[in-house]
Amino acid sequence: MIQKPSVPARILYYVILVVVAIIAFYPLWFAILASGREGSRLYALNLPGMFFPTEWTWENYRVMLFDKPFLRWLLNSLKVASITTIASLLICTSAAFAFSRFRFWGREFGLIFMLGIQAFPGLLSLVAIAQLLTAMGLYGSHVGLIMAYTTGTLVFSTWNLKGYFDTIPIDLEEAGMIDGASPVQSFLLIALPLAKPALAVTALLGFMAGWGDFVFASVLVPAPDEMKLAVPALYGLANQAAVPWGYFAAGAVIVVIPTLIVFLYLQQYLESGLTLGGVKG
Repeated sequence: MIQKPSVPARILYYVILVVVAIIAFYPLWFAILASGREGSRLYALNLPGMFFPTEWTWENYRVMLFDKPFLRWLLNSLKVASITTIASLLICTSAAFAFSRFRFWGREFGLIFMLGIQAFPGLLSLVAIAQLLTAMGLYGSHVGLIMAYTTGTLVFSTWNLKGYFDTIPIDLEEAGMIDGASPVQSFLLIALPLAKPALAVTALLGFMAGWGDFVFASVLVPAPDEMKLAVPALYGLANQAAVPWGYFAAGAVIVVIPTLIVFLYLQQYLESGLTLGGVKG
């Protein structure tokens, strides 16, 4: 029988959890406070202003939304992130299902080879990817950036989906084929609906790869301004004379909102999608 913790121990647990939650949430809260300060001030002039909105203005948001091409940057990020998500789902799902259900020559080598690729940091491939895209005529385009993001999500997503498909009994698909379903129909109508948690993880990784990246987006699409994505474009607002912290903060708050929406929508699937897909291989 498991003994319940004492009252002082439970109080200590809750105090630690509250402190950790405050530490984790404060950077976002600090950005929200900075986005409402006048001028380019990053810090408040009084101690309460570092924790509470003692002053507030919507001027930074107005400038970002109407005076700067920020909406264009957001649309570019949304386009790249959405297409990356769809491409990751299509490629990783089909590859993972093939690795899980079929036995073919080179299967084990392919899985191990992907793990070997994952061992190297993605930044090491940046120069090679830039040269390949230049040779293909895709450097500086969103298509090339989407290709780079999609390849970056392949290894983990394929392994995670493959592990999740391994937990789905193949008898269900065979029963469907006995009832007249084709192999493609059994995949689309039986396996995919049961793999929703793992698909949600793949979708989230694809969206985050295309939405929040800075290095690849700034190198592979350096110009012009109307082609830039939101995160590297925000960095481009700074100059040698001044750093517009208010604009930065307002833009950062706006950029975070779609990520929160996607995460909240998919969170019901994330835990099982990561745990079940990560322990079966």
